[in-house]
Amino acid sequence: MNDLDRHPVYMDHAATTFMKPEIMAAMAPYFSRYFGNPSSLYRFARESRNGVDGARRQVAAAIGANPEEVFFTAGGSEADNWAVKGAALANRERGDHIVTSAIEHHAVLHTCGWLEKQGFSVTYLPVDEFGRVDPGDVEEAITDATILVSVMTANNEIGTIQSVAEIGRVAHDHGALFHTDAVQAVGAVPIDVERMGIDLLSLSGHKFYGPKGVGALYIRRGTRIENLIHGGGQERGRRAGTENVPGIVGLGRAIELATADIEGHNRRIAAMRDRLVRSVLGSIPDTRLNGHPTERLPNNANFSFRYVEGESILLLLDARGICASTGSACSSGSSEPSHVLLATGLSHEEAHGSLRLTLGDANTEEDVDSVLEVLPDVIGRLREISPLTPVRARIPEVD
Repeated sequence: MNDLDRHPVYMDHAATTFMKPEIMAAMAPYFSRYFGNPSSLYRFARESRNGVDGARRQVAAAIGANPEEVFFTAGGSEADNWAVKGAALANRERGDHIVTSAIEHHAVLHTCGWLEKQGFSVTYLPVDEFGRVDPGDVEEAITDATILVSVMTANNEIGTIQSVAEIGRVAHDHGALFHTDAVQAVGAVPIDVERMGIDLLSLSGHKFYGPKGVGALYIRRGTRIENLIHGGGQERGRRAGTENVPGIVGLGRAIELATADIEGHNRRIAAMRDRLVRSVLGSIPDTRLNGHPTERLPNNANFSFRYVEGESILLLLDARGICASTGSACSSGSSEPSHVLLATGLSHEEAHGSLRLTLGDANTEEDVDSVLEVLPDVIGRLREISPLTPVRARIPEVD
């Protein structure tokens, strides 16, 4: 049996996750039996409303919020847009300055760019070699005009976890709102919006084994924020549009399962991740681990391999039945490498040779074995034909 005949080894859970059977089962009745519009007043529609309200309670319980502070969206990007645009526009008379980091998801960075065109000013904070934002830099960047600080909980590419509680405290000490993109963190990192001083938090269901196309924005009670989508009174007048009831129900069940035993779940995933990291660094020379060595998501391993290009790595891995991702943006038609990797100090060459492996619940030790068997050969083959490879790196070592 060749590699393509086998079930693929999926290690791209940061991109999306499969949907667990119990989550599909929870959603199923709301596609057919309970299909009523949750905004309708008759009894039949109340079953749909009950499903939405139940999910709202599940999301709130998972992040330490009150149910009335949870608003459903079409995903994490919408939640990020709503948080950043809504907070900026609603508080413009107080100031016009926003502080964020250079490694945010594009849903935040591009939104900040749009706001700059509307007359706002934005400070994009640097990060250290591990991708960490210094809370001291946040404090230095804040001015009398600062109305919002937005720093992600954990980075989607390199997995580095930020000092969210400390950054939130700094923002509040200066009277600014604090938003965090927790899309990658929910289900992997314990979240408590009260303890962490979070005013606005974005999350997305398909990152923790729920459905695609549904997310949520936590809005602390009393936070001034403009609506992003107008046209109806849904979500208590905050977000127009008939609710995606099956998706919302699935999101609620997914976040309930994902946060039930984070510590136990992390032990198993992190053990596989650590073995993967040790073996790759030990068997493939001229390789770097990107992101913080310990303060990182338990499933994330991001490497840079010198002298090779990330898209070529992905194509050869795919041919061997392994699904992964790269920090290089070549596959999207851009010649620019990852903004995250460049911000950590990597050269363009190093950033282009990146590989992200993100494990999930279905991965096994055998999957790790498969990657460790295939990856050294893939990197070796690519280095043999790369014009960047020095002669010493082309010659395999002989025992």
